[in-house]
Amino acid sequence: MNFLFVALGGAIGALARYAISLIPVRTGFPVLTLITNILGAILIGFVVGVSVRKGNASSNSVLFWKTGVCGGFTTFSTFSLEAYKLFENHAYVMGGLYVGCSVGFCILGILLGEKIAAILG
Repeated sequence: MNFLFVALGGAIGALARYAISLIPVRTGFPVLTLITNILGAILIGFVVGVSVRKGNASSNSVLFWKTGVCGGFTTFSTFSLEAYKLFENHAYVMGGLYVGCSVGFCILGILLGEKIAAILG
């Protein structure tokens, strides 16, 4: 049954990720992947914050949201490829900025998600 919760969440996350990728953006900087990863970090921080504060979150709901939705939504492999391509094309400053922003903002996103969970919970 756990597989079903992960699969359903993953499908929803993947569809949301695809929808974001359809936003027309003209830039050499992979802004949509960065935004997707930040949103995913906020969401996973929120899910963890809610499950810790409530203490009674079902393992199925955590699997659905954390492993399924967030796993299907976030884009680490795409992030890695885009960073590699920036470095490969000698765009070292943009590549470094992208890696730094991705890691830094996603860590802050988790903190923000947990804070939102605390405020709402």
